[in-house]
Amino acid sequence: MLKAYRYRIYPTEEQAAFLNCQFGSVRYVYNWALALATTTYQTQGQGITRFQLDKRLTALKQELPWLGEVASQPLQQALVHLDKAFTRFFREKKGYPRFKSKHGIQSARYPQGVKMDWENGVLYIPKAGWMRVILSRQFVGAIKTVALSRVPSGKFFVSVLVEDENQVPAGVPETFERAVGGDLGLHDFLVLSTGEKYPHPQWLERERYRLKILQRRLAQTTKGSKHRAKLRRQIARLYERVANRRQDFLRKLSTDLIRRFDTVCLEDLNVAGMTHNRSLSRRIAQSGWAEFRRQLEYKAQWTGKHVRVIGRFDPSSRLCACGYYNHQLTLADREWTCPQCGRHHDRDVLAANNIKHFAFAEHYTGRDTPSGPGERPPVDERRQP
Repeated sequence: MLKAYRYRIYPTEEQAAFLNCQFGSVRYVYNWALALATTTYQTQGQGITRFQLDKRLTALKQELPWLGEVASQPLQQALVHLDKAFTRFFREKKGYPRFKSKHGIQSARYPQGVKMDWENGVLYIPKAGWMRVILSRQFVGAIKTVALSRVPSGKFFVSVLVEDENQVPAGVPETFERAVGGDLGLHDFLVLSTGEKYPHPQWLERERYRLKILQRRLAQTTKGSKHRAKLRRQIARLYERVANRRQDFLRKLSTDLIRRFDTVCLEDLNVAGMTHNRSLSRRIAQSGWAEFRRQLEYKAQWTGKHVRVIGRFDPSSRLCACGYYNHQLTLADREWTCPQCGRHHDRDVLAANNIKHFAFAEHYTGRDTPSGPGERPPVDERRQP
């Protein structure tokens, strides 16, 4: 089983300068290869393979001696990453590869040569030497690849991909009783079919006032000045603090759900389409719904649990268990009473229950209790001809 571990490293000033040169060299090689591949296709009508780029990289090192001052493996890995980007473009239509910028996250990948000393808490990087690392967790297994990175706030991190001897566990049996439905929203981040509600922390909203002040100061600085670089780091640290709080909340919540339930049922949300709403786009973008689903899926795989994702048009907070569909319900209505059966519904809890029922559609009969297989859920009036 492959697992990744991320640690923060504290290089010396000389090591930090070397890592910055390494990041810049990797970025230069990637952009050089991308420009060469694009130009070759435009002029000759055919692409260039990765092996041809490897040969040209050797000639490029002779032309640019400073490329030989850094480790060679990350430069070769840049060509591997570009080749994978072109593969995703042609096979999966993921978008044409873009040039890397010197702003933002900088990274370099080492497939071998990295060593870790657990007793002394140091990490060895080829041509950089031993540097201090905060080993918050230990792992057992073979190191596959190591990626060094520098975030915009100026901090350095290392991500270690490890292959341990553990096998993916067999999936536990899925039952309706050991499952839970979850409705993701903006008022409450997550509402479970059990009635539990997790309020939306709104991480970015708490920092908006300070962010406005820093951005106004940044707009008044001169490009290329030291003061501008200082303000850019302050803004990056603010965004980093927001991202860390979001990650902490999502990891704790996803771990709690995987431990308590065998199956977690969610809805496939169209986040890109929902962000077109100008009134809610900021809150939707900062919610982290896709990251929450990703964490649930890989944690469920590690523990033998399950995550069921149903269609975005299947569940509804308007559909009562008796089959009545409330066409007059608006977004401002948080509760409503069914005129057909008289039940009073919390729209978020009702949506979570519908998500669970549609995920186990063979058990849902339109009543509050599950039934035997082979029975269909109530028909949605919107789909009638």
